Amino acid sequence: MDVMASRRQTGLSTEDLESLSAGLAAGKRVTVYLRDPMPSLNLAAGVSARVISIDGSTVIISPKGVEDQLPFDADELLKTRPTAGAATSTPRRSTPRPEPIAEPAPRETVRRQTPAPVPAPAPAPAPAPKPTAAKAPRRPKAPSGAVTVTVTSASDTTWTVSVSHGSKKQGRPTEVPAERVAKAMRELGDPTAITAVDGVIESARAAARQRIDDLSRELESARAVLAHLDGQAPSAD
Repeated sequence: MDVMASRRQTGLSTEDLESLSAGLAAGKRVTVYLRDPMPSLNLAAGVSARVISIDGSTVIISPKGVEDQLPFDADELLKTRPTAGAATSTPRRSTPRPEPIAEPAPRETVRRQTPAPVPAPAPAPAPAPKPTAAKAPRRPKAPSGAVTVTVTSASDTTWTVSVSHGSKKQGRPTEVPAERVAKAMRELGDPTAITAVDGVIESARAAARQRIDDLSRELESARAVLAHLDGQAPSAD
């Protein structure tokens, strides 16, 4: 039995990574293909995936039909769709020829001999299927890259906190009160951060005091006008 084995395609090379990175930098849609299947996500080998970012030999992709963004090593991906392996040829079975039936005895004999029946040949046993080793589901790797926490002044009393993992933002910005931001900066103990946050909060305080003073003067002016109007008695008929 002759078996034709297909060559296993290798993953992305350094030149491939540079070409993909150039395509991302130019704003193009860059596509790669899975080299091996992923039974845990119901993905077959050769499924296309959009490249989100590249960090060294780690490629963040979004496979077709999957909403999540998953990290893969360069050797687990292909730049072109993989080709199917050659099928295994099946050997032909030889059919045994039946044995010839014996001729009857001559008429001169008293008894006529009856040939014994020839048993049919037993069919050849089918080849047993080769056991296939079950492949354990691949566990997605955690994306690499630094974690960045950004604190932004959204208004006089509200700040926002946002988190980024590498170049990808994690969730939406969360609103926090100004006093909690000031307390967090003091616990961190960084003089530059404390001075920057306190400066913004003090500026908001000064603006609030100025607003109170302006409103107080407007209120006093309105009260004086009302008192002046109340002091005029209506004319008698």
